[in-house]
Amino acid sequence: MRPPDEGAGAAGLFLDRDGTLIRDAGFLSDPHGVELLPGVREALHRAARTHRLYLFSNQSGIGRGYYTLEQALAVNARMLELLGLPPPGFAGVCLAPEAPDAPAVYRKPSPRFILECLRRDGLDPARCWMVGDRLSDVQAGVNAGVRPALLLNPDYYGPETQAFCEAHRVPCFASLAEAVGALLGPPD
Repeated sequence: MRPPDEGAGAAGLFLDRDGTLIRDAGFLSDPHGVELLPGVREALHRAARTHRLYLFSNQSGIGRGYYTLEQALAVNARMLELLGLPPPGFAGVCLAPEAPDAPAVYRKPSPRFILECLRRDGLDPARCWMVGDRLSDVQAGVNAGVRPALLLNPDYYGPETQAFCEAHRVPCFASLAEAVGALLGPPD
């Protein structure tokens, strides 16, 4: 096992949370409701050997007043506990609190968080991926100039998402485990 590359040219994996890492429970505010999706723990442990991991999640429930930032952070803490990743876990975390009707600063498809991490951490965009289960996830990746990958979620995969993925040659996978296996190649 080798640690993620340091300095310029490092590889990064930007990950959506709900529907990608944990079961999408819709506006989850209770840490006891966190349920990892099958294969996620193993896939992230594998990816952490070669890539810096980043969590990038739209959390409009904060902006809508459904739950607080502290509750969202408690959900993340429980997820990290279940994942058992080596420190630091995620090299960066963005919980975009904007409601859909508010001006977007960090809310995907905004690339702002990814672009900030690329600059701050010296990541090579050609060695970075944005993985999620919604159109806004892959749009954020394209907008940031990193490679997008979509996890197929029948609740969100419609004609618009399909057309975008075809136009931008976005690879699609059934799960994060499948995506990590395909994107990172065979295990060491």
